[in-house]
This record gives sequence, C-alpha cells and structure tokens, in this order.
Amino acid sequence: DHVLIEDATDGELKKALIPSASTVADTFTINGSTPTLTIGDAGAEDTKIVFDGNAQDYHIGLDDSTDKLTIGLGSTLGTTSHMTFDSTGAILKPLQPAFQATPSSNSSAINADTTHTIVADSEIIDRNGDYNTSNGTFTAPVTGLYHLYLSIQIGSYQHNNNYSAVFINTSNRRYTPWLLPGGQFDANGSFYITGSVIADMDANDTATFQFRHDQGSNSLVTVNQEFTFVGGFLLG
Repeated sequence: DHVLIEDATDGELKKALIPSASTVADTFTINGSTPTLTIGDAGAEDTKIVFDGNAQDYHIGLDDSTDKLTIGLGSTLGTTSHMTFDSTGAILKPLQPAFQATPSSNSSAINADTTHTIVADSEIIDRNGDYNTSNGTFTAPVTGLYHLYLSIQIGSYQHNNNYSAVFINTSNRRYTPWLLPGGQFDANGSFYITGSVIADMDANDTATFQFRHDQGSNSLVTVNQEFTFVGGFLLG
C-alpha cells in the first residue's frame, strides 16, 4: 500500500501511503504536452461519467453492448438516452419531439368562406410530442423553433372563389405557405398542396393546419385522405 516518491524539495526518496479515497475535492487537473484520461481497460464493460446534480443526474458513457457513445438522463447508462453516437458517425436524438399524422377518411364538403381545420386522426409518428388526433392540434412540449409541414390533396375543386389558401396557424402568428388568388386557373378534380414553415413556439403554444376557399359558391371541395399528411419536429 506504499510507493516511493522523490521529494524534489530536499532531494530525498520517501515512502508514501497510497490513498484509498476515490474522490478528489474541488479540482482535478491533468497537465503535460498530451494530457490523457483513459476510462476502461479494453474489456467488455460499460464505462461512464456521472454528473451528480441536485434535482437531476446526467451521464455520458460508452454502451459496450451497442458500441455507442451515449448522453442521457440519470446515473444508469442507457436507460434514458438523450443522444447517441455510433461508430459510423450517425447521431440520433431518440427523444427529440416529432410527429406525423394522416386523416383516416376524406373530409366532408367544405363550404365556401370557411376555414377548415385538417384533423389528421391517425398518427404515424409520435416521439415525445403532443399531437391531438381528436382536434388536429399540436402543442409544443418545450420552447424552441419547430419545422411544421403539411401535404394535402384537394378533391372536387372548382375555382370560382376569391382565393384559396392553406394556413399553419400557431399561437404566435398565422403562416400562409400556399395562396391561390382568384381567377388564376380553373380546375375540376384534385390537386396537391405542400408547404412548410419554421415557427417560433413557446412551451404549450399550439399549431393547427387549415384549408380555406373564400367567397365562392363551390361547396364540393374536400380534403382527401390518401395523400394528406401533417407533421413537425423540434429544430432546436
């Protein structure tokens, strides 16, 4: 339990006891031209560093079973992974809020001069998000920038309206990624509309996806189910 060390002050060789404590108070510094800290001995085991906080713990470590570097919540490696890096360089964020949904049926006929909310009641993706399939409303779980998008198919369309448009309507503002002024073309059938925005949203802000054809006589317009999707994800 002892080692010999050279005391540079008085030029003597002295015996010193190896401390049994595994903690270092306040500050730990590795100096030198190529300072290196190695954790592990090339064996088949997980290695990690734990940040012991007051309310929450976080960890960063090597998950040896998947060969991934993992950053996550808690002190146990791999239980709540927030970000992973694999050997190919791919970075995954398994809890990053994201959603995508599609309607299970066509909408009923949309009356002119009416704003129709697209209710996509069949979820395809729901990753740590909050999309309500009963009313077509997405609620932001955290404050940030969100990429929101829609792709819809319009059926039974006759363009005799003042304008037609799609809206992405958030708590902060309404976006209009597609607008067709009156008299631009005549159509009787179906066509496709796609659009997206980057929206600033606070936690608990909401977003809905809407279609409107204004001041016309056509009440046959529908949002068709087969090629209609709405979705979004947190950019950061």
